[in-house]
Amino acid sequence: MELKLYNTYTQQKEVFRPINPGKVGLYVCGITAYDFSHIGHARAAVPFDVLYRYLLITYVRNFTDVDNKIIERAKKNGEKPLELSNRFCHEYLVDMGALQCLLPTHQPRVSDHMDHIINMIQKIIENGCGYAVEGGDVFFSVDKSQNYGKLSGQLLEHTRAGERVAVDSRKRNPADFALWKAVKPDEPSWESPWGPGRPGWHIECSAMSAHYLSPRFDIHGGGADLIFPHHENELAQTCAACGEHGGVNYWLHNDHLTINNEKMSKSKGDFKPIRQVTERYHPLALRRFLISVHYRSPLSYSASKLDSSSELLYYVYQTLQDLDDALLPYREAMSEDGGKAELTSEAKDIITNLKREFDAKMSDDLNTAHILTGYYQVALKFINDSIGKLEKMQEKQRMSLLVSLVEIERGARKVLEVLGLLTTLSYAEILKE
Repeated sequence: MELKLYNTYTQQKEVFRPINPGKVGLYVCGITAYDFSHIGHARAAVPFDVLYRYLLITYVRNFTDVDNKIIERAKKNGEKPLELSNRFCHEYLVDMGALQCLLPTHQPRVSDHMDHIINMIQKIIENGCGYAVEGGDVFFSVDKSQNYGKLSGQLLEHTRAGERVAVDSRKRNPADFALWKAVKPDEPSWESPWGPGRPGWHIECSAMSAHYLSPRFDIHGGGADLIFPHHENELAQTCAACGEHGGVNYWLHNDHLTINNEKMSKSKGDFKPIRQVTERYHPLALRRFLISVHYRSPLSYSASKLDSSSELLYYVYQTLQDLDDALLPYREAMSEDGGKAELTSEAKDIITNLKREFDAKMSDDLNTAHILTGYYQVALKFINDSIGKLEKMQEKQRMSLLVSLVEIERGARKVLEVLGLLTTLSYAEILKE
């Protein structure tokens, strides 16, 4: 079954065709590390973790550890910016571990890639798409980007300075954005051909994605709020530096997590740290909640929805634990049977339909919303209905039912594994939690 993904660039679902089959590259914009992560960050991380598990790909997720927010928070706290960001990079990984997000293949930090960033800026200038100004700043010339606005649908003439780009009389076009920022007092800086300073936000991801994947790679992911200006500018920079060899084939964006029908925002004080939520709910209940709607649909936070996710997972884990307990007395007999017994016809149908339904939903732009319903619930019901019948059956019938239950459990576990809901603990241990 062909995988179809919704490509923000073309605004339609497209059959996914990797550049190099078997070597898929995914880059996702990570956090700016200056505080504990909130559930909006988790909303961005979990769907791409599911994609990572589903395709088994090279996955790069960066940390922005050089940024205005980090500098401001560090000044407020009286600590060094890189020490603060390092602390919250670590805390983020703790939260991701609790949510069972796999470690990406690479987790680059901006501060470790200044050479790559500076080299890309130099290429952009050499290709006539960037310019240095008095004072040591370097800007990208948006007028040189032929397709600027294609990704976001944002027309260049509608981009006004002071809204998403800083006002600066040294710019050739008010919409031009910073590639390199000259050093300021008490800020971290690195040497460059234009003097000491630090990179602009957008160039960081362009340089790191090109370094770890290639100038053109398969999938770029991130939150919908990053489409403009971040991803638009990132795309313009990469193409300016690498020409026709630069770019991304599929742009994927997750929608926002809302509270009271408004996008969660730290500035408004209505955000919920991941740890605050997982103090009340198991982290896997939060994970299931985060994939309970399609990743491109808005997700509204509520205690009742988390309660529902908790109840659903409890039922799943309790059913699988009951099955493990029921199979225990028969493990030796099943081993001696050596797989001679055949599955029941009902079990065959359930296994076939469970896989078909799962593949169909995942192939339809990773539609995780209802995967644990439908035939998954049919499979769980079959397990629960069968457990009480085992003792009353004749040996041949019992063995057929036993191997059927084992295969259905294997199918159910596979679904949980791809969704990241297969607990590393025993079912009994997680049920106690």
